[in-house]
Amino acid sequence: MIALPSELLSSGAEMTNEPETLLDPYSVEWFERMRAQLGDAACRTLGMYAIPTDFRLSVVIPVYNERETLMQLLERVKEVPIPKEIVLVDDCSVDGTRDLLKELETSGWDDEKNSLSIHYHDVNQGKGAAVRTGFAKATGDVSIIQDADLEYDPAEIPRLLQPIIEGRADVVFGSRFLGDQPHRVLYFWHYVGNRVLTTLSNCFTNLNLTDMETCYKLFKREVIEEIGPKLKQNRFGIEPEMTARVSRRRYRIFEMSISYHGRTYDQGKKIGVKDGFQALWCIVRYGLAD
Repeated sequence: MIALPSELLSSGAEMTNEPETLLDPYSVEWFERMRAQLGDAACRTLGMYAIPTDFRLSVVIPVYNERETLMQLLERVKEVPIPKEIVLVDDCSVDGTRDLLKELETSGWDDEKNSLSIHYHDVNQGKGAAVRTGFAKATGDVSIIQDADLEYDPAEIPRLLQPIIEGRADVVFGSRFLGDQPHRVLYFWHYVGNRVLTTLSNCFTNLNLTDMETCYKLFKREVIEEIGPKLKQNRFGIEPEMTARVSRRRYRIFEMSISYHGRTYDQGKKIGVKDGFQALWCIVRYGLAD
């Protein structure tokens, strides 16, 4: 994917000497202007497309002890130029994250393009439980899972959304191991474990994914309505469970490259060896039966 200058993405006015009205990126008017100036082939290459005026994206953010990164993450999500609702689910944080969320509720949220809803778990249950709560509260046309740390870049969301908007996909996985996007080099055995889990999952689902454990998964509303009430896993087993359920229903699944800035355990990384064994169990369990 070729990066666009922000000025070009914002208006397209710089392509001519004539003054033009600033248009919202991905609006129908903006896309028609860009297509007239660049042509269809260039727009496809550059990831330019139109989002329907009544479209809304749900960004489901499970949160647990992310006080240090949460507000910066929220700012990055808000900057994504797509109408959306942000669904925050606090999984009983104990580091002051909940205080930040309470402040957000009381200070008000004045943003016409980004609605906000915040939900709380009374006891810590795990990422999967927070995702399930978020899916139940989401009302958008498409839902994406966004971790509350800064490992995944929300600026890449529009690119991941394109196959769904264009009617080519029902589900999109963002892969950390596909393509040439920047990827922080960290733990070798985490990489090996991910490859083993992804390969085993593919054996049961007959998919050829490269990153089953990725956070970035996008689902059309009808997919969430179908699989959401059936999800059961409370921790990181939610990843192979979701994968198995969408595979069994033969949804159209795309995979696209994403960047990844992983954290160390000192920086707050939470997944561990126990979660790997749980994922193995879930791959077999949900690979064999719904």
